[in-house]
Amino acid sequence: MDGALSPIQQRNLEDKLRRKVIDRTGLILEIFGERASTAEGRLQVELAHLDYQQSRLVRSWTHLERQRGGFGFLGGPGETQIEADRRLIRNRMAKLRRDLEQVRKTRELHRKRRGRAPWPVIALVGYTNAGKSTLFNHMTGADVMAEDLLFATLDPTMRAISLPGVEKAILSDTVGFISDLPTQLVAAFRATLEEVTSADIILHVRDIANPDSAMQKAQVLSVLADLGVTNGEEGEASGVPIIEVWNKWDLLDDERREELGGLAQGDPDILPLSAQTGFGFDALVELLGQRLTGDAQLHVFTIPSSNGQRLAWLYAHGEVLSDEEGGQSEGEPAHQLKVRLTAREYGRYLAMGS
Repeated sequence: MDGALSPIQQRNLEDKLRRKVIDRTGLILEIFGERASTAEGRLQVELAHLDYQQSRLVRSWTHLERQRGGFGFLGGPGETQIEADRRLIRNRMAKLRRDLEQVRKTRELHRKRRGRAPWPVIALVGYTNAGKSTLFNHMTGADVMAEDLLFATLDPTMRAISLPGVEKAILSDTVGFISDLPTQLVAAFRATLEEVTSADIILHVRDIANPDSAMQKAQVLSVLADLGVTNGEEGEASGVPIIEVWNKWDLLDDERREELGGLAQGDPDILPLSAQTGFGFDALVELLGQRLTGDAQLHVFTIPSSNGQRLAWLYAHGEVLSDEEGGQSEGEPAHQLKVRLTAREYGRYLAMGS
């Protein structure tokens, strides 16, 4: 059933149809259970599954109405099996929530550490099966699972990449979104999705060949709004720039490609691309480099010739426009350099000290 069923509805349907009935939430949970590969992913799936199952205990087990005896000489009705099982589920869920809170704190520490580094973070978001992992593999040379499957990616994966003018950036692959995502899963996967909130740039990967692409975009923007990344379903950014990547361009017919190409040319935040064939990949890398170095300013440095480490750092992290020898610094020959640096890299340079 493509919708949510109450436990009573599910039981009544199974009685009438004499078949196992699964609703939308149950199916998504089953898929998530098969895909989860890391300890964190399994924690998230188990928490969501227990939250879903605790209201459905009575549906298929007749022994749950049996009672256990009271304690000691007091007698009394004791505790029914269903009450005992619910108590066990509540205790397990409490432990899972504590474990996931620890995961969230650990991720926060990692984000702060990356912020001190600091390397820019680029987050891939999009509807499930839009092609995020294929693009991720193309950009990083990784071998993340990329299949024509719903929720092939459940665990965030990060890799370092190099971009024009940027020595190192972090690319993050995230779990795909879906319409009417069960509330249990939104809560369970919040620790994972919080990676998006700390990104410097968000790449919204869209399956532009899908007839429901517009609906999928609205759903993704709605989830981003819930996370506080955008100000609503129209996608008004609240600080994090968003670039739309129109993936699966190779699957469009010529007429549709021409129509959408005109729209893309008029918007600097839209880029046609095919993660499968590599079309548009170079343009994406160049665009990311431009966006990340857009606030670069010209600085003039006089550095002793003997300080090769600092000279090498400037060449690696900035755009050196000129390098002239002949000056003096600290009583020894020096280089005078004109270098374009972003505010972030300039801050790193000052933090290096003398």
